[in-house]
Amino acid sequence: MKYSGIGGQAVIEGIMMKNKQDYATAVRRPDGKIEVKKDQYVSMSEKVKFCSLPFVRGVFSFIDSMVLGMRTLSFSASFFEDDEDSEPGKFELWLDRMFGEKVEKVLMAFVMVFSVVMAIAIFMVLPLLIANVFRRFIPSPTVMAVLEGCIRIAIFVAYIKLISRMEDIRRTFMYHGAEHKCINCIEHGLVLNVENVRGSSKQHKRCGTSFLIIVMVISILFFMVIRVETVWLRIASRIILIPVIAGVSYEFLRLAGRSDSAIVNILSKPGMWMQNLTTSEPDDSMIEVAIAAVEAVFDWRAYLRENFPGTEIPEGPAGSEAVEP
Repeated sequence: MKYSGIGGQAVIEGIMMKNKQDYATAVRRPDGKIEVKKDQYVSMSEKVKFCSLPFVRGVFSFIDSMVLGMRTLSFSASFFEDDEDSEPGKFELWLDRMFGEKVEKVLMAFVMVFSVVMAIAIFMVLPLLIANVFRRFIPSPTVMAVLEGCIRIAIFVAYIKLISRMEDIRRTFMYHGAEHKCINCIEHGLVLNVENVRGSSKQHKRCGTSFLIIVMVISILFFMVIRVETVWLRIASRIILIPVIAGVSYEFLRLAGRSDSAIVNILSKPGMWMQNLTTSEPDDSMIEVAIAAVEAVFDWRAYLRENFPGTEIPEGPAGSEAVEP
């Protein structure tokens, strides 16, 4: 495997792929054709040197991924909105009066803030409160830290299992698998076509699911060492240390994505296993969408020539049919 630098995420009936500042979102429209939108996004680490420092860049990379994710989700959702004519409600009219053309950005900001607050409450504070019930029976702070971490992972697994029962989420997980398969196909020196992508792995070490599992494991190590007495101080420590834990986790994920060493591969296993919950095998039509997104931002032929000399590379596009830019 050789690092390509491309990454992405699944959206509604589609995939976003990013390469440096360029990103493209490919969506399978209701009429069956593939719509591709290409744009640029300059990350905070490129704008501000401080944001690119090790153990700092992880937090800003997470913020960048949320901002870009909201943009691409909004684009993909636009193809599946209800077309029926209906009068806007009072709340919609009020938002329009208050914010005018900025209403969409305001709503996106609110959704991101709300999502972060809920994630902290569910995955950081709630496990602590549940574990705290057992504190009277378990005097060891180390055991308590492990118990809290196990509860945190259990809540995450239950959450993924619950939302995966929704049809839209199941399809999104299939597109997530197509995204991974495309990147694995390229990074293992294979020509990018449906057949090769289909045979590639749906697991990848740079996946966001792996990042979340690394965060949970590293949080156990942190809270084994950091010990405070009152429950309010423990809650505060969980919230305050989130950027630190995220920064450390990002550095490991970044190393894992560029290394094939045996130790790194072993340490990456828990995240890879957990990806079985958030990725599914895609059908060929989903793979075609993933290929369209890759080809819009990444010259995989040049990459193969440079990193895998001797590979027989066909001329011309190897993507899907009926792609509309």
